[in-house]
Amino acid sequence: MSRPQKKHSIPDEGISPDTSHSAPLHTESPAQQYYFRALMCFAAAGTLASFFDWEKPNILFALIMLFLLLYAYATYHLTRKWAPEKILKVARWLTYLDAALIGLVLGLINFSILPCIMFLTMIQFNALISGGVRKLMEDNTAFAVGILLSLVIHRPQLVLSGTIQISAASLIGVATYFLAYAVYMHQRFHRLVMQQQKLENEQKWHKIRAYKLSRYLPPSVWQAINRGDDKNLQAERKRISIFFSDIKDFSQLAEEMEAETLTELLNKYLTEMSKIVGHYGGTIDKFMGDGMMVLFGDAGSRGVKEDATACVAMAIAMKKRIKSLQQEWFSQGIKKPLQIRMGINTGYCTVGTFGTANHLDYTVLGTQVNLASRLETAAEPDEILISHETWSLVKDTVMCRDKGEITVKGFSLPVKVYQVADLRKEMGKNQSYFEDRADGFSMYLDLDKVKNYDKQRLIEAMEKATARLKDKVIV
Repeated sequence: MSRPQKKHSIPDEGISPDTSHSAPLHTESPAQQYYFRALMCFAAAGTLASFFDWEKPNILFALIMLFLLLYAYATYHLTRKWAPEKILKVARWLTYLDAALIGLVLGLINFSILPCIMFLTMIQFNALISGGVRKLMEDNTAFAVGILLSLVIHRPQLVLSGTIQISAASLIGVATYFLAYAVYMHQRFHRLVMQQQKLENEQKWHKIRAYKLSRYLPPSVWQAINRGDDKNLQAERKRISIFFSDIKDFSQLAEEMEAETLTELLNKYLTEMSKIVGHYGGTIDKFMGDGMMVLFGDAGSRGVKEDATACVAMAIAMKKRIKSLQQEWFSQGIKKPLQIRMGINTGYCTVGTFGTANHLDYTVLGTQVNLASRLETAAEPDEILISHETWSLVKDTVMCRDKGEITVKGFSLPVKVYQVADLRKEMGKNQSYFEDRADGFSMYLDLDKVKNYDKQRLIEAMEKATARLKDKVIV
């Protein structure tokens, strides 16, 4: 019977920023542009009016003043319904026209000192704050073009007048412009500070959510998504070791225990097993109720032989840890110990992303996966069964017992299997783990976990049991 391939969905496409349009660092809404342009135009028109001879009206001056008053209003209403991308392009050219108009006005007023200083300062300020040195050069070029145009239509008298009466209009207009800009920049900086605080809070919550999400995905998938190369999670053939385990008679146990106690017990079991998986470098592919599926060789492979050895060593460590957990659970009132069955196989599998555009699953498929699952089902309680392919890779470091051939559902030919005893370095004179079982007898001894102050007591208990066993007449 094949294992269900349940997995959390992974989005088909990551969220990437829109880089099709690069907006300048300093952008203003059409309304704000209108306000500042209106202030500039009123200041320029007022300055020009101070030079206007009402007894002998100059038609050119009158037309330019009328144009300045209508210019800002017209540009705003003509562009307010345009798309933002189009407005950004037009706004740059309008700033050139603003600078040119100021140059034209200054030429018509014979380059009066105070208006020249005020308007020139306004051009430099606006250029630097909106586009830097390059914008400064461009606006000054437009300003020079405006001056040249004024020289074509008007010959200045070059009387550098600096009377405050003549310059009052420009002084008031430009001062108002700077004050309004200062208020606007203060509000803008305040909004930026508030947005920064909001972004920092959102970033904190995104990190928390990302951490929570990372626990539901295999490390290889999570790392690929973080790097932005999740397209590389395509299906490919790999030779990997696959591990399956489950708890014997878990359904019956679920009927006998309270739901809360069972949940606590299962979470404790899965937590301890997951720690062992991480220690040996495995990748948890999925949890299936009381069962788990672990891969070696998919992410961070150390070589087929090393991966298989690590997989078997992990299974042995799990078996030993279960024994100690059984003692803890027994002291907590759980009389029936949890017993796990484990199966391991090594072979070529298809590893990658499977599913639809809306629901994807990163897992492994193939007959080798099914064989590992069948070996786990065929294993006895507290037994580790491995295939011949896995045995051929680990036989130098792991002691195994030949269990012959078994018939496996879905395979036409019998499958040769081996029972894992222990790591060879733990056997012989250096053996630190002992386990045996028979009717009326059960022994589990892990010398690495025996404390020095318990040593003598345990020796006396075993000697006493041995003496009684020798004296007992068994019929």
